[in-house]
Amino acid sequence: MSETILVADHVSRHFGGIQAVHDVSFALKEGEIVALIGPNGAGKTTLVNMMTGVHRASEGRIRFQGEDVTGQRPFQAARRGIARTFQIVQPFPRMSVLENVAAGALFGGARSSVAAAKDVAREQLELMGLAPLADRPASALTLAGRKRLELAKSMAMQPKLLMLDEVNAGLNASEIDGALRIIRQIAERGVTILIIEHLMKVVLSLASRVLVLHHGELIAEGSTAEIVKDKRVIEAYLGAKFARRIAAEGALG
Repeated sequence: MSETILVADHVSRHFGGIQAVHDVSFALKEGEIVALIGPNGAGKTTLVNMMTGVHRASEGRIRFQGEDVTGQRPFQAARRGIARTFQIVQPFPRMSVLENVAAGALFGGARSSVAAAKDVAREQLELMGLAPLADRPASALTLAGRKRLELAKSMAMQPKLLMLDEVNAGLNASEIDGALRIIRQIAERGVTILIIEHLMKVVLSLASRVLVLHHGELIAEGSTAEIVKDKRVIEAYLGAKFARRIAAEGALG
């Protein structure tokens, strides 16, 4: 049985009088792909921010590989093997594609030299299909290219846990299919993945388990088959029409 890699234990986060996340508990196991879904404003990114040290939990504890990391800073999270991508990608535009990824390897992955960092960067660019663009400035990439660059930077940090924040947002169907192939390849390397996603096609295709947030609270957790039948999830997020369609497709399949 897979070992637990991260535990969120009754974590909450408030900003003044606003409760962004309230009393959320869950665990992630090594090597699994878990989707985090919910309406806009549900607290998904805030939850990721707490796990990566951007925000500290107002209450509760976060443990990574058995260690209490509740008060960690982002650079400490990176050095421990926790990486993330951002919904709005912002590469260093004047640096080359290779230099962008090498920066992740050097500072997040703690590589000992620029040369070693570039070696890691080349490997990740090959995985992402960006190797032919290594010497171009990052500003020359398309949106799909910048998304892959974001993935390459995160992977250059050699993460044990990778959190993907709407990595498919803005992509067309063909680009999404390409991104799904890359995410599966990353998972095959043993990296645990938590993916924030609005596209249910992606969730149903990738995730073995789903966490559902609504108004900052975890309202459901289970397999994709269980989640699409959950009345609370249907009412809060999926909608009855989508649930009926999934049920019909399941019956046909």
